[in-house]
Amino acid sequence: MLETSARLLRLLSLLQAHREWSGPDLADRLGVSPRTVRRDVDRLRELGYPVNASPGTGGGYQLGAGAELPPLLLDDDEAVAVAVGLRTAAGQGIEGIGETSVRALAKLEQVLPSRLRRRVGALNAFTVPMLRGPQPSAVDPGVLTELANLCRDGERLRFAYRGHDGTDSRRTVEPYRLVCSERRWYLVAFDLDRADWRTFRVDRVTPKPPHGPRFVPRRPPAEDLAAYVSEGVSTRAYATHAVVRLLSPLQEAAERISPTAGVLEAEGPDSCLLRTGAGSLDVMVVHVMMLGFDFEVLEPDGLTEAIRTARDRLTRALSRTERPGTPGANL
Repeated sequence: MLETSARLLRLLSLLQAHREWSGPDLADRLGVSPRTVRRDVDRLRELGYPVNASPGTGGGYQLGAGAELPPLLLDDDEAVAVAVGLRTAAGQGIEGIGETSVRALAKLEQVLPSRLRRRVGALNAFTVPMLRGPQPSAVDPGVLTELANLCRDGERLRFAYRGHDGTDSRRTVEPYRLVCSERRWYLVAFDLDRADWRTFRVDRVTPKPPHGPRFVPRRPPAEDLAAYVSEGVSTRAYATHAVVRLLSPLQEAAERISPTAGVLEAEGPDSCLLRTGAGSLDVMVVHVMMLGFDFEVLEPDGLTEAIRTARDRLTRALSRTERPGTPGANL
């Protein structure tokens, strides 16, 4: 009996790790006959595992998705990885996922062996998430799943969209990919009414089914969609654009500049380029100064003049502050 149970676990592990197995291949891996494989597959089905079988010489066995979730077979590292993922899921900006993650983590910890429970417990007890900036609007997990399914199935999406200025519009798009950045979710899609690619914040999307029809996916706007979205939300969305050379290695700059603040590009061992945007040149001056790096303006020329104006204003302020008898002097 123990031998049979161990073999079932081994069979389940093989099915989970591979898209499809032929009967002879499974028999060879398990060291049993094809007939025994068929019996073991029937036992897995009785336990609730949806094992699909396709007949013929090119057929085989495949673990499908079932109506009920059966127990999962995880090795030690996989179990810890799942626990860590559940622990950090609350910071991903998906509505209700925090509470759901806690419940799932509690169930997982109940079945973990003591050696793994100690590892997971240490991670939970002695780690504190550091969330930068304001908390994003939560994304409805149902909407997120719906968009992912439409991307997968190549179906047109109809939705109401609330712009950053509060205006509402109706859109019909060909959804392509979802991108997560800084705890925000974005949808990259081809806007049929505007005949161009657009990026939409998912928390501002309200699907309006029915969706469809199906479409043939277009060539994406960029190979690196994460960089494409980063440029869109940090640069293209603003009226004023700038390129500055930061006198800092790329890795050091990337540790302090988020993808939503600008797009970094390697230039040399001691410098990198930053492409960014702002509402005006005056705001751009403050934005670049707040980065905390020495820099050189490459474009536009107007930014250099705006920096001079800011310098003169600051110089006058310092002169007045340091004048003898002026309140706040010699601070």
